[in-house]
Amino acid sequence: MRIALLSYRSKTHCGGQGVYVRHLSHGLVELGHDVEVFSGQPYPDLLDPRVRLTEVPSLDLYREPDPFRVPRPSEIRDSIDLLELLTTWTAGFPEPRTFTMRAARLLAERAADFDVVHDNQSLGTGLLTIAGAGLPVVATVHHPITRDRVLDLAAARWWRKPLVRRWYGFLDMQQEVARHIPDLLTVSSSSAADIISDFGVSPDQLHVVPLGVNTELFKPGSGPREPGRIIAIASADTPLKGVRTLLQAVARLRTVRDLELRLVAKVEPNGPTHKLIAELGISDIVHITSGLSDAELAALFASAEVACIPSLYEGFSLPAVEAMASGTPIVASRVGALPEVLGTDGACAELVPPADVDALTHALAELLDSPEKRRNLGRAGRTRAVDVFSWEAVAAQTVRVYERAIARTARGEATC
Repeated sequence: MRIALLSYRSKTHCGGQGVYVRHLSHGLVELGHDVEVFSGQPYPDLLDPRVRLTEVPSLDLYREPDPFRVPRPSEIRDSIDLLELLTTWTAGFPEPRTFTMRAARLLAERAADFDVVHDNQSLGTGLLTIAGAGLPVVATVHHPITRDRVLDLAAARWWRKPLVRRWYGFLDMQQEVARHIPDLLTVSSSSAADIISDFGVSPDQLHVVPLGVNTELFKPGSGPREPGRIIAIASADTPLKGVRTLLQAVARLRTVRDLELRLVAKVEPNGPTHKLIAELGISDIVHITSGLSDAELAALFASAEVACIPSLYEGFSLPAVEAMASGTPIVASRVGALPEVLGTDGACAELVPPADVDALTHALAELLDSPEKRRNLGRAGRTRAVDVFSWEAVAAQTVRVYERAIARTARGEATC
């Protein structure tokens, strides 16, 4: 099968989308399929050598170290570039729309090269153009971004709320596009229910395919774990990830015990997270890092006594699966897909109400005080990760959805 895999951002360090593209494309070529990734900036790294990469350049207006830069007039090549610039200048987020428009233009010239097109979370109008040209289209929705919008609006001051609403203006487009794509992949039953509720799609459109983990890389270490070390991962410095609650819990715990928080996150310099750390007086025990390789991240998981996932919402949570594979006991919020991913309550993780500092503090203290409980949770988590979460299974299940989409298009049912 010849597969075009689309992702408007694909670098691993940009979050779960990049991890998904890298591991899914590897799994697909392992099954004997031809895969070509079409990606905007930042481009993916560490792709399997058998996977081809077609760069789909944008104006890249959010690139570091100059986000929201003003491009030179010579950089504006066409009307799509102009749309990207104007949307950004009016406080919107253009990439899902403009990326798929560029991808549709490229695929119009190469329609005969592919059997199926798979979009990763863009849900831009260009997908309907691609489907209208006769190519089967499948799309992955990791979770509906409507959930991010609700939390960001709740956290924003009154004068920022209109800007937040404008930033999430692309959601109307995503909802409309999702309703017209017959085969949608998502990563959990919880996320599927939220997509049905928020996007108004039919349950018949959705296929649940959980994500995977490399259990050969993420595994318990051979040496002792660092006493009192807690690890947490936040792919975005937003209220969604619940970092504020965790920092408040750590501040309480440090008054009665020695501990260290290793926070893997890209946080805004001198932004709210750094300010809160300073206000709480925990700068000496909170260490923030980002851009880790897979091996470095795996080693960090294996060195921690506890992993914490204090999110206010999760459609899946790769860090939860990576922690389980590492044999690291978990304290997590009972919210979104986390109970589904972590299994029976209490078997692999301690679950607490979201945004509850008291409950999180108590659960972390109890686990740090009980080596036996940590061992039991860690062993159960490792077993669950090995038995349930496999990238090979992800690829095989995804191919079955491709086959369904190809058959549907052959019957003249390319869109809903």
